[in-house]
Amino acid sequence: MKKLIVILVAFFALANVAAQVKKPVKWTTKTEKISDTEFNLVMNATIESGWHMYSQFTPDGGPLPIFLTFKNQKGNFELVGKAKESPYKKEFNKDFEVDEYYFESKATLTQRVKIINSKTDKIIVNVDFQACQNQCINDKVDLTFVIPVMDKTEATTSSVVDTTNTPNKSEVKQLIKETPTVKPIKEKKKGLWSIFFLAFLGGFAALLTPCVFPMIPMTVSFFTKQSKTPAQGKRNALFYGISIIGIYVVLGLAVTAIFGADALNALSTNVWFNIIFFVLLVFFATSFLGAFEIMLPNSWANKVDRQADRGGLIGILFMALALAIVSFSCTGPIVGTLLVQAASKGGIAPVIGMLGFSSALALPFMLFAMFPGWMHSLPKSGGWLNTVKVSLGFLELALAFKFLSNADLVLQLHWFERETFLAIWIAIFSTWGIYLLGKITLPHDSPLTHISVGRLMLALLVFSFTFYMIPGLWGAPLKLISAFPPPEEYSESPNGIGGSAAVFSTEKLPDGAELNKHGLISFTDYEKGLSYAKKIKKPILLDFTGHACVNCRKMENNVWTDEKVSHILKNEVIIISLFADDKRELPKNQQHISPSTGAEIVTIGDKWTDFMITKYKTNTQPLYVLVDLEGYNLNSVTPTTSYDPDARLYENWLKQGIANFKK
Repeated sequence: MKKLIVILVAFFALANVAAQVKKPVKWTTKTEKISDTEFNLVMNATIESGWHMYSQFTPDGGPLPIFLTFKNQKGNFELVGKAKESPYKKEFNKDFEVDEYYFESKATLTQRVKIINSKTDKIIVNVDFQACQNQCINDKVDLTFVIPVMDKTEATTSSVVDTTNTPNKSEVKQLIKETPTVKPIKEKKKGLWSIFFLAFLGGFAALLTPCVFPMIPMTVSFFTKQSKTPAQGKRNALFYGISIIGIYVVLGLAVTAIFGADALNALSTNVWFNIIFFVLLVFFATSFLGAFEIMLPNSWANKVDRQADRGGLIGILFMALALAIVSFSCTGPIVGTLLVQAASKGGIAPVIGMLGFSSALALPFMLFAMFPGWMHSLPKSGGWLNTVKVSLGFLELALAFKFLSNADLVLQLHWFERETFLAIWIAIFSTWGIYLLGKITLPHDSPLTHISVGRLMLALLVFSFTFYMIPGLWGAPLKLISAFPPPEEYSESPNGIGGSAAVFSTEKLPDGAELNKHGLISFTDYEKGLSYAKKIKKPILLDFTGHACVNCRKMENNVWTDEKVSHILKNEVIIISLFADDKRELPKNQQHISPSTGAEIVTIGDKWTDFMITKYKTNTQPLYVLVDLEGYNLNSVTPTTSYDPDARLYENWLKQGIANFKK
């Protein structure tokens, strides 16, 4: 009888947990046979209405992306490329200051594998993901794929894992379901338009370089002399411009075809690609500054010139190709930079980028050839063209360090923190300003007796921007360039040097405590936080949060910064922040199977997620709990609270708990 009672109590306890633990994503699996040794592992996610799940390509510094871990891979099978995804949405997140990629309603991931051990009969994939609504949950599930016996049958095996069940091991059912076709990733029109506009500006900048600008009158002269009638000259000029555009668009298509849309999307978060881009842009910048010229083989230009002499439309097409080759030393670095930037966006972005660049480059050639009289309004060639080229070199050099910063952020090495980034940018832009004032000369500069008014105005603009960045070394937010340097918290001094937020110096902080960017002391070690709270006899605010939790950042940025709430958090409670998405592994002797959920507790995040589920019957972040020194809830009516942008409600909830603590 006693055993029956225990079983019933356990059953109702689990049922109570299941009723509150949120599992908004259901997973189904399917194994598709490609050949005797290759299979597609298809993972279909059904997402509850109002929730969204983040893509594996979500950039670092934003919400938590999907992680796929293949548990029994060694010696059994090899991965063929990276898992492909169905279309996702892309949106800029102002709290993290990065683009976030997410799925709504449904998602499909397809991973191709090659079997290298004929005895392999199943593959286990651990899917670690984040889903958000008003709260975020970090969840993971093991998906099992049955590999058919290698015979002539074309059988496929599928299963469904329902993560909305109780946290115990989910029931596995055999089903056959059709898998949605994996389509190319869709880009927002707004994003493509911005790429086109930036590339158009790049094309205009290339036009004002020593390799391109002097060719305008030469080209116009050719069309006016060789054409029998003005109408024919205009037609030839139009075809010439279209040919230029076509050449660069083909280049964009080639980049997309070589890498593929999926691979291009991974570039923004791949460490090695970011390092390669950094080296590449420094190489381009050094060329623009005058150290050397990037030249294509002269034989290419000679062969193309001979074809251009054939005349007719074919000759004009080769004239356009000759322009691209001859001007490569100036246009190459700009084209390379634009392709790097566009490639990291994925999809057809490289094509759109090259369309914008070539349109700006071709337009003046077409217009001046069609209307030769406008030539009189063109400024004469001179040393100012090299000034434009050198200025582009400074900009390229500054942009290069963004990619180095990306690599450091992904690895979390803290070798290239915010202060270092800003110091380098301040050095680059101040040197550029000094150059514009004529105090520095570079290899290809003409002798300078005076500077023009335009050059002086540009120097003033560059120096103004330099002075704007300097306060950033002391913690200023620098909103104008917020997308470029590392975030404020990724810094040697997260609260600035001597800033008002620095209420405590590092020496005065309690053992195990940190000072966040809002000047609040918090502990990430539960035991040390509890010990300190007992020492000074203050209640504890358990802050269940996540490094990649969007609504956690919203609460911290908008509610915790409220004057009255901030005063309470600084003076009347001890904050212990427990990160549910902390992927650091626990020591081996602390890893275990949760007795309450049956889940594997491997990481620090697993530990705190299990703590939330076991004690507070929920797994969402943010979650705030006010407890006394023995761990008992202080708010009897509303024991916990979550995301709510109303600062007054949050203030009242804190006051009620603190009042109960003081009784």
